[in-house]
Amino acid sequence: MKFTLSWLREYLDTTATLEEISGKLTAIGLEVENIEDRAAAFKGFVVGHVLSAGKHPDADKLQCLIVDTGTEKLKVVCGAPNARTGMKGVFAPAGSYIPGAGDGHGITLKKSLIRGQESNGMMCSERELLLSTEHTGIIELKTDAPTGSSAADALGLNDPVIEINLTPNRGDCAGVYGIARDLAAAGLGKLKALPAAPVAGTFKNPVSITLKDAKACPLFIGRYIRNVKNIPSPGCIPERLKAVSQKPISALVDLTNYFSIGLCRPLHVFDADKLKDNIHVRLSKKGETLAALNDKTYTLDDGMIVICDDSGVIGLGGVMGGVSTAVDENTKNVYIECAYFDPALIAKAGQKLQIDSDARYRFERGIDPAFSPASIEIMTRAILDICGGEASELFTAGAVPDITRTIQYAPEKLKSLGGGSLPEARQKEILTALGFTLSGWTVKTPSWRHDIEGAADIVEEILRIDGYDNIPAIPVIRLPGQMPAALNTLQKRVMTSRHVLAGRGLYETVTWSFMDDAKSDLFGAHMNQNKKALTLVNPISADLAVMRPSILPNLIEAAGKNADRGYPDASLFEVGGVYKSPEHDGQLTVAAGLRTGNTEQRHWSHGARGADALDAKGDALAVLEACGVNTNNLLITRDAPEWYHPGRSGTLRLGPNVLAYFGEIHPGVMILLKRDENAAGFEVFLQSLPVPKKKGTRKELLKPSPLQPVSRDFAFTVDQGVEVEKIVRTVKGIDKVLIAHVEIFDVYAGKGIDPGKKSVAIAVTLQPVEKTLTDEEINALSAKIVDAVQKQTGGTLRG
Repeated sequence: MKFTLSWLREYLDTTATLEEISGKLTAIGLEVENIEDRAAAFKGFVVGHVLSAGKHPDADKLQCLIVDTGTEKLKVVCGAPNARTGMKGVFAPAGSYIPGAGDGHGITLKKSLIRGQESNGMMCSERELLLSTEHTGIIELKTDAPTGSSAADALGLNDPVIEINLTPNRGDCAGVYGIARDLAAAGLGKLKALPAAPVAGTFKNPVSITLKDAKACPLFIGRYIRNVKNIPSPGCIPERLKAVSQKPISALVDLTNYFSIGLCRPLHVFDADKLKDNIHVRLSKKGETLAALNDKTYTLDDGMIVICDDSGVIGLGGVMGGVSTAVDENTKNVYIECAYFDPALIAKAGQKLQIDSDARYRFERGIDPAFSPASIEIMTRAILDICGGEASELFTAGAVPDITRTIQYAPEKLKSLGGGSLPEARQKEILTALGFTLSGWTVKTPSWRHDIEGAADIVEEILRIDGYDNIPAIPVIRLPGQMPAALNTLQKRVMTSRHVLAGRGLYETVTWSFMDDAKSDLFGAHMNQNKKALTLVNPISADLAVMRPSILPNLIEAAGKNADRGYPDASLFEVGGVYKSPEHDGQLTVAAGLRTGNTEQRHWSHGARGADALDAKGDALAVLEACGVNTNNLLITRDAPEWYHPGRSGTLRLGPNVLAYFGEIHPGVMILLKRDENAAGFEVFLQSLPVPKKKGTRKELLKPSPLQPVSRDFAFTVDQGVEVEKIVRTVKGIDKVLIAHVEIFDVYAGKGIDPGKKSVAIAVTLQPVEKTLTDEEINALSAKIVDAVQKQTGGTLRG
């Protein structure tokens, strides 16, 4: 949010300096990001008076000027066609830096000869000073500008530009007036009243308004003004707009921008002669189109708020108007729109169509609906004063929605919730200054503060206005004999996961809990049914609009940024939340990791090895084991989510419960994310892990058996579709005491094996506990193994 110091002073009666204002803004939560002193770049630039202008003797397009700088008269060679005797412009002496000269690269002026004629400086154009793209001639200043005075003053650049970092909940401060109100409440001046006296209409409004959906648009106020002249904006309006990166166009357009930024009240002005009969507001139908004011044509979806006349859609409510009814220099009659729209629908439409406008920025953060009647009166008066004309009566459709809340508050909460201590009278004084209405300690929120929901918010308002620095610093000391707070099971798992993964060579990252719709769709099918992402009402930006259903896309993006900077081998992890709809478990805590590039560097003894599914499996198993899961009991199935490679991924289960996914990321997903490297990742769901039966993380002491183990090999012929994991589980379950280990050492299909079959060879280790096994006991156990495998898998022992 940008504004100039003079713009702030228009609404705030204060003697505070720029430094005091900047410090107070940050102190009350409106953090100042930057203060731009535009005059500093033009130090030494003065108002130059052209005493004479004559043709250059050796160049047709150049003139030789004599310029009075206030202290001396200098010769200047100039090529501008509008340079003439008597005019005043911006003069830059030798030694000045011209940022937009030299094809935009900037040059430092030197005294020189141009085609044999002495030149001691430069008369500047707007483009050369980076004030605009205008370069058809040099800047022409008003004739009453004092010769030799500061050019910055004459150009209106002596007004510092303040930029604050506005949080999404403070939509009321998306206008300069709201910022002034906060500063006044903080004791830095007095808030000026707005001139909102009603304008008497002299004729009946000829355009009526119909609201088709009261929830989408509960209020629409319109006014017809005839016989206007759409002249250039006078006074400070164009300079203030340019200071905040807005291009002045005409009085009617500039006033809507000025009111949007100054009063946080987006308005729209139609050319009334281009309207086709009356206006109606409804929800759009899929396939309708709008030729918008940004020279783009948009195809609309169902459910977007549209403003229509009998010709069709003429505007996207709260986002952008249409070309068909736009005002121009020939406009004679106008129709003012002052409406209140559903913020959620505006955010959804803006994100879907990728339209970022000042109106959308303010509407989706929440404007003040109660200010609507006053704002159209202020706008009417401004148009009449600048453009002339005659105003109609107002036409009001709907009613002002009441979005205020009533909150029960107790002054003691300031101490219990915020650690502050203020007299009750001071607390009431602060709340009243901020616009709250008090009846005893029943507090009614102002219509512009939709973000105030409870007593804790009221405490925050009091503390920030009084000053967070006034909260006493109290050390937290553990009392004698008091035990430290114990970590719960999930907290322990989070810490354990971090330690284990860091120990395996992965680097911890912390990424946004948000992402864009496209990534959410790629990684959300298994996390949100029907891919319904949790969409934010007031996102920081369009690419951070939904809560992440998986950490992997953020890790892929982070690894990609490393690869783009010459570090292709990345091993990253993050332990944090992923988010599903409330009916599907809500928030889950996940330990996720990603490996890209090579896990082993090239060496003369062996080549490089890229990260694969087994690396991800090892990382996931390490986390599970460290968290107390007996990994020998896990089942591995092939039903990993669709963002994994279907042939190189798996799911780790304990019974029906999914504990983790692992595998290589699907190549198609990587392509859609604009990455061409291979990646392997895993996701361990820490809340799904079983509670360990044994307390503590220490392993039991190793108790080696004094008896020699026995190993026996078996080769079974089974159908191709039989999973080898099933064979291993079957064998392990025959005798959990004697069978210490089962390992697959060969899988073969080909010559000597029937079509549709495969040979699976396993090594079974028997560990006697009480006595050495006899041949009869070993043979009996071997027979049980063969029988069990045949029964469970249909496999036969190979001869």
